[in-house]
Amino acid sequence: MHRFKDLDIWKLSREFCSEIYKVTGSFPETEKFGISNQLRRAAVSIPSNISEGCSRKSNKDFSRFLEIAIGSMYEVETQLLISNDLGFLSDNRLEFLLAKLNSIVKMTSKFKSSLK
Repeated sequence: MHRFKDLDIWKLSREFCSEIYKVTGSFPETEKFGISNQLRRAAVSIPSNISEGCSRKSNKDFSRFLEIAIGSMYEVETQLLISNDLGFLSDNRLEFLLAKLNSIVKMTSKFKSSLK
């Protein structure tokens, strides 16, 4: 078993989730139950699945939760791109968020491969 609070991937994904909440706070009110909600839920899912996976007794089970977290990362990426398409995010903000997200994806993938 791993201690999730000690994992850099959990710490970074938690910080990233806070960034998503800040960014979506400036989205139009009409998106409160639309893409804002979807982005927030997908972002929360990332550190949540990492921490839940840590409770599993086998690396195989933990690895599965990391796969789910990575899936949520790609979901967030898609939603950020759509948000940019709709004019809710500037190109600079999008690039900043995607760079952070890409770093977390790489770290999580590398960590997942080390579990085998």
